[in-house]
Amino acid sequence: MSPTAHRIVFRLCAPLHSGWRKLGNLQQTRPYVTGRMLWGALTARLVRDANNGANYGEVGQNIDEGFPAFSYFYPSVNPKKVELWPWDDPELFSWLFLGSYASTALRDGHSAEEGMLHETEYIAPRTRDDRPVYLIGYLLEPSGKFQSEWHQALSRLQLGGERGYGWGRLAVECGPEKNKKLFGYHMDANRVIVPKGQPLLAHTKADGLSCTGTIEPLVGRVTDTASGSFGKNPSEAVICWVPGSKANQEIKFRIGPKGIWEKVS
Repeated sequence: MSPTAHRIVFRLCAPLHSGWRKLGNLQQTRPYVTGRMLWGALTARLVRDANNGANYGEVGQNIDEGFPAFSYFYPSVNPKKVELWPWDDPELFSWLFLGSYASTALRDGHSAEEGMLHETEYIAPRTRDDRPVYLIGYLLEPSGKFQSEWHQALSRLQLGGERGYGWGRLAVECGPEKNKKLFGYHMDANRVIVPKGQPLLAHTKADGLSCTGTIEPLVGRVTDTASGSFGKNPSEAVICWVPGSKANQEIKFRIGPKGIWEKVS
């Protein structure tokens, strides 16, 4: 059976740090939510809801088998569509959607410890002109409908870094609702057709792929409950074109686990 694309819109209820890279004392955020982040948040939510000693690895594998694909999720002030992509006008995007929070360690409870000042960038829950921020994306599900516990879990997800301070809280604004396209691109099963000159909307494996843009090694964090390692181990690096890179010809992509795209030969 061909997977069904379900469009879902979250309303951002708190700052969201989508971990990326560090420049000086600034920990930058990606300007979007990766498929791995959605997968990890849904895994954590289902494990906690089960409250029966469920294993993170086993639940995560079940999600991979039940959801053949996650899209990336993009900020927007319009819950119906993404009006400004991060690469369209980076300065305007940053002004509208991004903020930062500075903090430091205290040496004696009163004075700042030298060299410990750091700043964390985030996607803000409201724009600088005070409009609510939404996250728009898609989940592909093979049977055509969501399992009830997964549907319930979507309304109680928490994404990204600094979750202990209440960051990354989401509320479902609308959906999941069936859709025949993914961000306007035509779909063929769990494959998305990108016209020539149009942007890739997820990290895409670079091997043998002709695009114009930027390449980076994509690395995530892996939880191994058997060893008690929660998010400490890096995943294997995947060399990818970054979102916003443009296809040099019409290309059909398979949407793989964690939302990573791969060219269909």
